Amino acid sequence: MPSIFLIFLVVPLIEIYLFVGIGGFIGVGWTLFLVVLTAVVGAWLVRIQGLSALKRFRDVASRGELPALQLVEGLFLLVAGALLLTPGFFTDLVGFACLTPPVRALMIHNLLKWGRIMPASVASRDQAHPEKTIDAEYQRLDD
Repeated sequence: MPSIFLIFLVVPLIEIYLFVGIGGFIGVGWTLFLVVLTAVVGAWLVRIQGLSALKRFRDVASRGELPALQLVEGLFLLVAGALLLTPGFFTDLVGFACLTPPVRALMIHNLLKWGRIMPASVASRDQAHPEKTIDAEYQRLDD
């Protein structure tokens, strides 16, 4: 919970600092133009990559496989879209990082490594080991 509080405190301070710094360097008009431009370009890129991710999701699901990676990529694209539509340069930087496939893959890999997300192969491998499976017979006793 404290980390969320820090995010809501630190991110706006970074955004204000960047707005003042960039606005002082290139002017207010160009700063506002850049903010709107990044939102428009970001929304366009999220749409393109979102449609691509949806196609990959459908392809994997049609083969009868679990589309877990495609769902995580879709989540990252959703976060990227929200960050890119939020006015600010820092949030745009993080949003564009989520849109860059190698960076997104690295972020997903780190989430898997830290154990925040469990890949389907690990879950199915754990279920496939007979030493972890309890085989029993049961009988229902009605009162």
